[in-house]
Amino acid sequence: MKKTKILFPFLFSLLLVVSGCSKDDDEVVDGTDDITGGEEPEETPNDPEALDLSQYSSGQKVMMQTFYWDVEPRFEWWNNLSDKVEGWADAGIDRIWLPVATKGQSGGYSMGYDPSDYFDFGEYDQHGTVPTRFGTREELENLISKSHDLGLEVIADIVLNHNSGGGLEYNPYREKETYTLFNEENGNASGMFNRNYEHFHPNDVSQSDEGDLFFSEQDVDHDVPYVQDWLWKNENSVAKYYKNEMGFDGWRFDYVKGFGTWVIEDWMNEVGGFAVGENFDGNADVLVDWVDATGVSAFDFAAFYKMEEAFDRFDDLNYLDGNTLRKVNPDKAVTFVANHDTEKDENEDNRIATENKMKAYAYILTHDGYPTIFYSDYENEAFNEEIKQLIEIHNSLAIGDVEVLHVDNDEYIMKREGNAENPGLILYISTGNSTKRRNVQTNWNNVTLLDYSGNSTYTPTSDENGMVTIEAPANGYSIYSITK
Repeated sequence: MKKTKILFPFLFSLLLVVSGCSKDDDEVVDGTDDITGGEEPEETPNDPEALDLSQYSSGQKVMMQTFYWDVEPRFEWWNNLSDKVEGWADAGIDRIWLPVATKGQSGGYSMGYDPSDYFDFGEYDQHGTVPTRFGTREELENLISKSHDLGLEVIADIVLNHNSGGGLEYNPYREKETYTLFNEENGNASGMFNRNYEHFHPNDVSQSDEGDLFFSEQDVDHDVPYVQDWLWKNENSVAKYYKNEMGFDGWRFDYVKGFGTWVIEDWMNEVGGFAVGENFDGNADVLVDWVDATGVSAFDFAAFYKMEEAFDRFDDLNYLDGNTLRKVNPDKAVTFVANHDTEKDENEDNRIATENKMKAYAYILTHDGYPTIFYSDYENEAFNEEIKQLIEIHNSLAIGDVEVLHVDNDEYIMKREGNAENPGLILYISTGNSTKRRNVQTNWNNVTLLDYSGNSTYTPTSDENGMVTIEAPANGYSIYSITK
């Protein structure tokens, strides 16, 4: 990383225009630190020259979720992704999270969350199809190989809580027939990890585990040694086969509320790699406890819901400063704006509105935590270039401690401290109806600033103490850093 030299050392006279600190017609506060639109921005004497962001590194990139619910076209998804991974790598992606790659009960219509055969990657004729919804094993292997050639890690989606699609058998523990017979003739054509009622709850080993919300009669019992052997311990276990034979680099664990944290620990001790758990809970304390117990990352649902509350439900940016996994343990927080579940949820409180998504992406791509981009958002022509710019900012300038400089119901300003070789950045989000300006304290003395998001053309200069007035467009955001 290169050191930055300041080429425009002069003072900038601050505009002092009295305005309100919340919605545009609210009560007036100290006019020296809240400056709103109404006057033309003062221009700098010379056009400032932007930093070459390719010369800076935040030390982290971003992950791409490569699917949405019920992807189309069926049987062509692995090929579709193979056509896109080069562009994603160029944009600054370093991991791709694939959908569940093996055969589910719904066959060619399955998104994989009804797992039947853990070793059928689209090569056995069962559940009405040979390929999975996403394609054949050969096409998957080609995708993984191409991704590796581009420097991308490939993350497997792993469903350990429940199974579906087995044959009927009499289950003495439930005193009725259950769909718990998995063998070559019944939902497990690979013949690997055959199962019966002894491998599901209840049995003579245990009655239940942490959760049986899905397919309770096919709730996998991880206390059974045979199940442990086939899922992660044996050399041909699911974990080791996926890593050593298929080439997966890491894991996204589905519905981790359904089983004990020790399962994740044991799996990771066997195969390692990057891992993130889906603990679908907006309570930051729940996420922190789970991360501490497992030692792996979790999707930061607390941050997701704080963004939804701030931008949608309550229209109050104070919620952005609420408690999240990111604030407590950013190294284990995987942040996101949307995923396959939230986007199909009919409850509007469980998704972020389209018109607010880019402010949310600006939030996760400037704060700490490991951001995830949702396929449908990235592929949306209205968002694509803006997301790529945010990824570039994230991968270059989003480094250093996080400090919230100001927050009220329609303004949020956050600073990344940077370090000796990287200037960091300042994010300014506004949901007001007109251009906002605010005087803030920076680490940058006598230097001209630029909005690297391109949303504002205002280029202020800090004074000798680092004070400067920055600007956010109406109902938008800006991301300031220094110029050459």
